[in-house]
Amino acid sequence: MARSRSYQKEETKEEKRMRRAAWMQHWGKTMKFGFYCLTHPLDGFWKLTHEHRGSYAAANTILILAIFTRIIKLKYTSFLFLNVYWEDVNVFLYIASILFPLALWVVGNWALTTLFDGKGRLGDVYMGACYGMLPYPVIQLPLMIVSNFVTIEEGQFYSVLSVLSLVWCLILIICGMGQIHAYSAAKTLLFTIASLAAVLVMIFLLMIFFSMVTQGVSYFISIGRELMFRM
Repeated sequence: MARSRSYQKEETKEEKRMRRAAWMQHWGKTMKFGFYCLTHPLDGFWKLTHEHRGSYAAANTILILAIFTRIIKLKYTSFLFLNVYWEDVNVFLYIASILFPLALWVVGNWALTTLFDGKGRLGDVYMGACYGMLPYPVIQLPLMIVSNFVTIEEGQFYSVLSVLSLVWCLILIICGMGQIHAYSAAKTLLFTIASLAAVLVMIFLLMIFFSMVTQGVSYFISIGRELMFRM
């Protein structure tokens, strides 16, 4: 009986090991497919969701790489191209500079799918947006290293490639949304403008909300101080 239980435990461990190996293999394939999307955005983003060639694990990895790149640039980019005053740096703000726009874009984009008859789900929009951010770490990390070996006169190449990484991300995200929702080029452009408008509306509503919360908290604090003063 004891041997049977021991055998079952060993079998369970083996199954876990095989499942972990299969997960790692799938993650590697979906990460590799992200590089295919860099040069084949139309075909790549269609297969990403409609043929399930992507994964949330790979999307999260790309997002973490983008955040990591955003932060590490502050430390290791040459002072000729990026002058950082560390006493004024708030790391959480740099993290939010990626997560907050991404969250607004994903929610705003998905919220308009019913109006524009989009095919993508919320998870598909998130995955497509994260895969579209891949050029940022791919270009910015080597640029960070190169920045320490070039002169200020050669810095134009640095600036051009840095802007190129952002433009490339933008193009991939727009192409990705068009393919995920199965839109034509004209409808993709219109949908992108509407999504940006939705993002601005959400920012405006959030500003009003936090302003009301701040005023409400200040009001109750002033009442509390008045009561303490009278007591």
